[in-house]
Amino acid sequence: MHADDQDAPALPSTGVQPAGRFAQAAPFLAGDPRTNRERMLAGDWYVADDPDSARIAARARRELYRYERAFFEGEPDAVEHLRRAVPHLGRDALLLPPVRVDYGDRLLVGEGTFANYGLVALDVAEIRIGARCQIGPGVQLLTPVHPLEPTPRQVGLESADPITIEDNVWLGGGVIVCPGVRIGQGCVVGAGSVVTKDLPAYTLAVGNPARVVRALDDSTFTSHR
Repeated sequence: MHADDQDAPALPSTGVQPAGRFAQAAPFLAGDPRTNRERMLAGDWYVADDPDSARIAARARRELYRYERAFFEGEPDAVEHLRRAVPHLGRDALLLPPVRVDYGDRLLVGEGTFANYGLVALDVAEIRIGARCQIGPGVQLLTPVHPLEPTPRQVGLESADPITIEDNVWLGGGVIVCPGVRIGQGCVVGAGSVVTKDLPAYTLAVGNPARVVRALDDSTFTSHR
């Protein structure tokens, strides 16, 4: 056991769901020889009982716990825990704790991107964040999808759609980005907005659901506010 684990909050030993939790899902997956992790990576319906996925998730939780503690203690190597949890973290990128991910290895963050406190990035599908983005506090990037139909949802089927945030995007505090969305380069999304559809590059979008209100360029900038 790592010395830091002695002080870690109690967590399930693996994160694997209890045996039998998904027994009723079997008819929906009949004839598919793939593991549930293989189905997940392919973007197909699966159930969350794969031990390899659970191991990856547990490692990410552990390293993010260590990162949070080391950050607030002022330890100079705190960011190394973040990099172990999110291995595709670009040069000079920083995500302030607490950071919450499903796996961490499907979150790709471009160089110079900054995320304020409390980013939630559920990377069941890939989440790509471009370079030099600004992400406000409490932003949620949500890739998981559950069936609308009651029985498949009840038995635990789920899937995920990727999220792409291109370079130089600013997401205001509390923005929620839904599965399958692409936010174009240079966009600004107002605080508290819920992005359910793609946004074209260099636009300002606000609201729930987020709607484009105008185009953005440098012509309106002045050196005095």
